[in-house]
Amino acid sequence: MKPIVGISCPVVHAIYGKWERKSALLPIDYIEIVEAAGGIPVIIPPTGNSEEIVERIDCLIISGGPDLDPSSYGQKENGSIEYSLEQDDSEFRIMNEAINRDMPVLGICRGMQLMSVLHGGSMHQHLDSTDDFNQHGKYWGEFSEHKVCAEKNSLLEKLMGRLIDVNSFHHQGVANAGSLCITGYSEHDNLIEAVERPDLKFFLGVQWHPERIEHLPLFIALIEAARS
Repeated sequence: MKPIVGISCPVVHAIYGKWERKSALLPIDYIEIVEAAGGIPVIIPPTGNSEEIVERIDCLIISGGPDLDPSSYGQKENGSIEYSLEQDDSEFRIMNEAINRDMPVLGICRGMQLMSVLHGGSMHQHLDSTDDFNQHGKYWGEFSEHKVCAEKNSLLEKLMGRLIDVNSFHHQGVANAGSLCITGYSEHDNLIEAVERPDLKFFLGVQWHPERIEHLPLFIALIEAARS
């Protein structure tokens, strides 16, 4: 049996055909790479009972999306562009449920940020106005590239090696990963780029978008963990 992979998604305004409507939207890259890795993708929209879906999946991906509400990590707005209380609440609940079940979880971009905040961490709300990180990368529709250094003996190193070519598409960054282990840093400015929880079966967050650059080993490992 192929594992069922739940993938969270934001609610945004989208245009299709003659319609412009509020939509639960996920880029097709997530679907394609999950299928390539041997899983069956299922999209999880923000709802009041999202955590009940966790009973019906085998592993979880928290996808990229809007900023987290700064109040979730004890700050006022200072560079956050847009955020959704509904999505924050939904994803915190499904991640907590997945942790309680020791279900494999992969956090991507916003997903890694949410992992960190859930474990007591905090955010740089706008890297362009943050000392040491104001030349980090691109956002608002543009990508840049850089390298990430993986910590020795980490899950990330096992899957991707010590030096990883990644894309950069985010204006926020993790300032403090809370109780999580930091296992990846940007080579040129040491921004936190990966986090893990070694006490769980599989709990890995990455700041980049591996679904867009075919970092297939991350998704294969998630699905293999779901099979074990």
